[in-house]
Amino acid sequence: MTIQSLIEYFKKYLPLNSEEIVLLAERIKPRNIKRRQMILQEGFVCKHYTFVEKGCFKMYGIDEKGTEHNLMFAAENDWVADLGSFYSEKPSKLFIEAIEPSTILQIEKQDLLYLFMNSPKFDRNFRVIVEEKFIELQSRLLQNFSSNAEQRYLDFLEQYTELASRLPNTQIASYLGITPEFLSKIRKNRTLK
Repeated sequence: MTIQSLIEYFKKYLPLNSEEIVLLAERIKPRNIKRRQMILQEGFVCKHYTFVEKGCFKMYGIDEKGTEHNLMFAAENDWVADLGSFYSEKPSKLFIEAIEPSTILQIEKQDLLYLFMNSPKFDRNFRVIVEEKFIELQSRLLQNFSSNAEQRYLDFLEQYTELASRLPNTQIASYLGITPEFLSKIRKNRTLK
């Protein structure tokens, strides 16, 4: 397993030189994850920032009634972490679970901080990654209180084009804040149009 996909990923921001690639390779850990395996559970500290090479994950919370609420999905060439827990080192209120068998690259906090201190390029790249995720979150919050369920579904299809066919209805419905039955009705109505 190599970090080539991660090296390619950084090219869309600030490409890494050979020394930076060596620094990264020394600090990143590859893992294979089984379907339904957790890489974070509620009550534990998020110890890794995770890059998805292959596969798909969901990050979710569970309310007092035991209902899952999907906050985000992360598939190929995307990052996933509970950043609040990662940086504060406080127990997470979230779960991160593999929806598919996956291959990931993980970096621990002290190793990420080392990269930030030893190459401004890493600091800049990760800042842009976090800013992009923040923009996605703002957009999603705005959609939740200003869009109807059908519009939220259309926005989901736009944001997660490739994932729409890989995810079960129950996962998409949880993300949209609707029941799987209502999602089926929206899909049916869209095919009749």
